Amino acid sequence: MFIPNTEAERNEMLQKIGLSKIEDLFSDVPKEFRYPDLNLPEAVSEMEALQNLKDLAIANDSTDDLICFLGAGAYNHYIPASVDAIITRGEFLTAYTPYQPEVSQGTLQAIFEYQSLVASITGMDVSNASHYDGATAAAEACVLAYHHFRGKRNKFVLSRYLHPHYRETIKTYFQGYEKIQITGDSAVDGLQTNEDLLKFVDNDTAIVYVQYPDFLGRIHDFKAFAEQVHAVGAILAVSVNPLALGLIKPPSEFDADIVTGEGQPLGIPLSYGGPYLGLFATKNQFIRKLSGRLVGETVDNKGNKGYVLTLTAREQHIRREKATSNICTNQGLIALTSTVYMSLLGKQGLKQVAKLNYDKAHYAADQISKLKGFEVVDNGAFFNEFVVRTPKPVSELNSLLLDYDILGGYDLSNDYPELENHMLLAVTEMNTKDDIDYLVEILQEVTND
Repeated sequence: MFIPNTEAERNEMLQKIGLSKIEDLFSDVPKEFRYPDLNLPEAVSEMEALQNLKDLAIANDSTDDLICFLGAGAYNHYIPASVDAIITRGEFLTAYTPYQPEVSQGTLQAIFEYQSLVASITGMDVSNASHYDGATAAAEACVLAYHHFRGKRNKFVLSRYLHPHYRETIKTYFQGYEKIQITGDSAVDGLQTNEDLLKFVDNDTAIVYVQYPDFLGRIHDFKAFAEQVHAVGAILAVSVNPLALGLIKPPSEFDADIVTGEGQPLGIPLSYGGPYLGLFATKNQFIRKLSGRLVGETVDNKGNKGYVLTLTAREQHIRREKATSNICTNQGLIALTSTVYMSLLGKQGLKQVAKLNYDKAHYAADQISKLKGFEVVDNGAFFNEFVVRTPKPVSELNSLLLDYDILGGYDLSNDYPELENHMLLAVTEMNTKDDIDYLVEILQEVTND
């Protein structure tokens, strides 16, 4: 490590703390542990180190090498080159939490634009900036609901087809709360319906959580469902795929109270699972229970437009142990990434990409349904994912598909034991008709006993 201090400066600092030499700083560490022998390889040059890393990297296959039909919450979408060109500018790449508005106008404006776009696509009154990913956003929605009812309502009802990671994160957040009951996501005979979920909803329910489209890719109309949730005074939260909102009606149209989601489809690369972006939008009535930050547009005393932190939770550095949220940063760079992506596409571009996902997924489902031994399950309205019952275990099929440079779908039996031999296939705008036809051809070949 390079520490840019002169000898004179080091001696001055040591004198201030009453020591004579650097070694005295480590006097509390037993001598036998101060300079242990480390079993390290011989040093290499930068050129050799870079080659070693390349050799390791080449062992991995990416979506550049394989035709990808894997989704389940993170998707292979096209990202325009302009996105990286803008977000890697120094003023954005190095910016962080905007505590001082007078010197953070660019960062604050970027967050303001992000909030405006998220509010627009969800149809909600207000959006914060922001959360770590879709899972933490979902958990924070439950935190909001718990505090909205001041702990007087203790039941959280989660759809079985809310993303499994989101459900686990919610349960992790609320470990230690003795009275909290998290229910609704247990296995049922067949596929859980809205009516099945409503059986868990009563006057003790704080929040009901559904996904739109759900984890299996299906699109449900929650209008009547929302009315029944609100009839008992509970909050309805909806986790969305934001790209799908370019095509299907926003959750505001069936009176959702909270909308969360994973922002990864909005121009954010797969990146081995992160960093991603947690979307969070609500009705105005919940604004003061919202974690994260809200940036507002205003004017200064000379009438010039400016941006300020209108509301900020200040959770850790003021409320500390009384904090209702653990969110202390705003994922500013990732939020900016999605802002640039949405701005470049615009309303019509977002709709066009969503329609490509929808049409290609339905084409794939139609072709696969013609294969002997394969069945598309619940072949109704779905977005870019659908469930296929397979004649062989999914893990075995995926292993065979890899031999043909195809990354197969998600094995649903990992999270849904009742869905053994069921694959969740994702199709995006990145999959050509030839890719889909090739998948169908290889599925037929590897199951032709």
